[in-house]
This record gives sequence, structure tokens and C-alpha cells, in this order.
Amino acid sequence: MFEFWKAIHFIGLVSWFAGLFYLPRLFIYHVEALDDKDTKRGQILVEQFSIMEGRLYKIIMNPALIITFIGGVAMIYVRGWEWWKFNLWLHWKLLLVFGLVAYHHYCGRLIKRLANGEKVMTSTKLRLFNEITTLFLLAIVLLAVYKGRLNFVYAFFGLVGTGILLGMGVKWYKKIRMNADK
Repeated sequence: MFEFWKAIHFIGLVSWFAGLFYLPRLFIYHVEALDDKDTKRGQILVEQFSIMEGRLYKIIMNPALIITFIGGVAMIYVRGWEWWKFNLWLHWKLLLVFGLVAYHHYCGRLIKRLANGEKVMTSTKLRLFNEITTLFLLAIVLLAVYKGRLNFVYAFFGLVGTGILLGMGVKWYKKIRMNADK
């Protein structure tokens, strides 16, 4: 029975993360279209991105989050209270998952603000915002795979280093885009 719930959990997780990776990318395009809102093309793009963001969030991401949650809770239930109590890695993983749920809901608020024509962040800041999902994924997967065998210090500095590299990559990409626009 545990394997069944694990499969359900993974199916939900993959779907949820697909949405978490794609939605901020749509935000980037949406904000860039807001800059071009005065043209007919810009107006059409802003409307289309609002529709796409709303549907992605409501039809894919919310159900995927629920499926992920159901699968995860069912796995904990099947393993029992003693297993839950003595696996501290799982407590850390759930703390990260709750942070990811907060990120998910914040994205929902951004959808509403963008639909009202508000420019929530610059496209560069949204590119950095998009990388938050990567850091959550990395930390959660490392905890799930290594469980209690993961050296916290190495993992922490590895995540910080990855975050720095992702940030540098976003800045580097911005520089390339600015040079291409000249």
C-alpha cells in the first residue's frame, strides 16, 4: 500500500512542480507585455497571459498540490506514528513543503495583481523569483533521498552556492539580452 501512495505522491509532485516552474515564466512574459500594453499586440498578450496563468493555477497546480498532499499524508499514515516521530528529516522536509505551499499561494496573489494590470516586479526580479522553486526542489529531494544521512552543513552551503550560481546566471542572461537589444 505504501508504494501506491508513493506513486500518487510522485505523480502529484511532478505535476505541481511543472506548474511551479512554468507559472513564474508566464509572469515574466506578462510583465514584459505590460510594458507594451499601449499597442494592440500588447493588450492581446496581457489578456492571454492572464487566462493562461489562471487556468494553469486552478486546473493544474491546485489539484496537483492536493494530490501531492494526499499521497504524502497517506504515506505517513501507512508508516505510522512511530515512524513519523523518529524521522526528523521528514519534519524538515515538511517545513520546506509548507514554505513551498506559501510560495504557491503567493503566486496565486501575483496572478490577481497582474490581471489588474499591476506590474508586480521587473522581469529580472521575476527570473530570480522563478529560481526559488529550484532551491525548494533541490532541498526537498535531497532530504527525501538521503533522509538522515545528509550532512546538514554541506547541504546548506550547497543550497546557498546553488542559489548564488542561479542568481549569477540570471544576471548573466540579463547582460546578454541587453547586448542583443542594442
